[in-house]
Amino acid sequence: LHRRMGEAVARVARKVNDTVESKADSLDLANCKLMSFPVGVYKAVRSVTEGIHRISLANNELKSITSRFVTTFSQLRELNLAGNYLHRLPEEITSLRHLRAIDLSRNRFRRFPEPLAAVPALETIDLEENEIA
Repeated sequence: LHRRMGEAVARVARKVNDTVESKADSLDLANCKLMSFPVGVYKAVRSVTEGIHRISLANNELKSITSRFVTTFSQLRELNLAGNYLHRLPEEITSLRHLRAIDLSRNRFRRFPEPLAAVPALETIDLEENEIA
């Protein structure tokens, strides 16, 4: 178990380092078994957060997205949160003025996440395979 956890941590660290070193506009932490967004990542990407426009956290085990995540990555245009355990979004999501697409498919939403209605640039919302009645 510890070795697997260590490998997962190392994979996240590698992906974060790649993003920082190449000043990439995307951060891909899909399939990393994350239960929450790693706090250490905030420090690691501090120098490039303004340039990050796409983040994928698909197929993890996230139960929530924090307001800190949203305020840190304020320049996001695309956010992929498919395949997690999310059932709500923080109010601060409304501050993502450039967000054009969000993928919330295969999560635990029971109703439409209201804060998304106030995101000005949003064009695409994927809520497939949720529990919305």
